[in-house]
Amino acid sequence: MTKQLLIGPADGAPEFAMRKFTMAPGGSTPWHQHDWEHEVFVVEGEGVAKSEAGETKVSVGSVVLVAPNEMHQFRNPGAKPFAFLCLVPLRGEK
Repeated sequence: MTKQLLIGPADGAPEFAMRKFTMAPGGSTPWHQHDWEHEVFVVEGEGVAKSEAGETKVSVGSVVLVAPNEMHQFRNPGAKPFAFLCLVPLRGEK
């Protein structure tokens, strides 16, 4: 997976970071949680957003809200790249 910081402190953003993640076929993020929310907007391909409530297929134009402390994971079970924008408070950009 690759991560690009599209907007961050160097751009004068005082509160939030906008990142783009591109996931290769078969890739996934870890099953994890953190104490900040983030918003996701799918810009390429298809994937799966997993939470404790279950799994949801997502594709271009889909949006996902990950609440603080919610267990979550993103996966790419397909044969093409899967990419999404992810917005987090700056403390989440580490």
